[in-house]
Amino acid sequence: MSTKLRNRLDQAINAITPLDATLEPAARAHLDDLTKPKGSLGLLEDYAARLTLIAEGGAPGIDPARIYTIAGDHGVAKTGVSLFPQEVTRQMVANFLTGGAGINVLAKTGNIDVKVVDAGSAGGPYDEHPGLIQMKVAEGTENIAEGPAMTEEQCLQALLNGIELADKAAAEGLRALGTGEMGIANTTPSTALYCAYFDISPAEMTGPGTGLPAEGVSAKREIIRKALEVNAEAIDSQDPLRILTALGGYEIATLAGLIIGAAKNRLAVVVDGFISTAAFAAAWKLCPTVSDYAFFSHASAEPGHVKAVQAMQARPMLDLGLRLGEGTGAAIALYLLRCAANIYNDMATFSQAGVDAGSN
Repeated sequence: MSTKLRNRLDQAINAITPLDATLEPAARAHLDDLTKPKGSLGLLEDYAARLTLIAEGGAPGIDPARIYTIAGDHGVAKTGVSLFPQEVTRQMVANFLTGGAGINVLAKTGNIDVKVVDAGSAGGPYDEHPGLIQMKVAEGTENIAEGPAMTEEQCLQALLNGIELADKAAAEGLRALGTGEMGIANTTPSTALYCAYFDISPAEMTGPGTGLPAEGVSAKREIIRKALEVNAEAIDSQDPLRILTALGGYEIATLAGLIIGAAKNRLAVVVDGFISTAAFAAAWKLCPTVSDYAFFSHASAEPGHVKAVQAMQARPMLDLGLRLGEGTGAAIALYLLRCAANIYNDMATFSQAGVDAGSN
């Protein structure tokens, strides 16, 4: 079974093509011809150019856009690495579905659709809801401080579920996706993944998560150290799938699959904060080309995030001190990408406006 699932993952990865860099000069020429000094819109011009390449030289755009907020629980929660009990994951899923969470407000403000996905939360199935996609692989992971989080088959299924979400989104005509998550204790597996993928120590990467005090951070650091120790064989293999299987979460693996699926379908994908970036790291390790299609929404206030982003030579779009997750940073960044696309598509050129370009 695992071999068949791995073959399906490999097929998706092999379908990803890099952006065509030969299209960029034309995109830049158009941006330079708009009624403004050359380069005066800064990074918005860079975003517009990359969106144009994603569109294979056509008009850039991100609409319609959707954020997938994916939920999963973690066995390591029982070690006390979060201030909140595990039941909060399920409670927050209900809050998402009634529109009361931060992601709901920001997505509504930005005219962005939100779908909630149960990838692996504790408890049985949820009641059916038009905003909910039920893809539960298992009712939470095992405790990574005692052994692997999941089996390889479970990890592959979660990855393929994420790819399926992106495939269906592309079939619906979506042009951009955002990543979001909910899972009590999920900064712990995310931190462990960063340590394993980038050879960073738990002392450098471990942060307060939901707001742990100093002694709580110290205890969390020790739990992560144990997780790396008991899963050393997988980490030493440097096989990104084995590492994700050993240390990840169902929502993290599903997000990694979503990112791979977005690239496969030539959709822009906006990566949220600390946990979503860990999912991106897994996807990037499996297929570095996904970076062509990805935009990092913001620099998380979680201290280790900057080290992870630097390890992938990425540049976050915003630095607002955010650390909520859910896809909140992605919602704000998608608006900026809409601004970039609209500048490219809707601003007049010098000749159209009858404006003297001067030396521009």
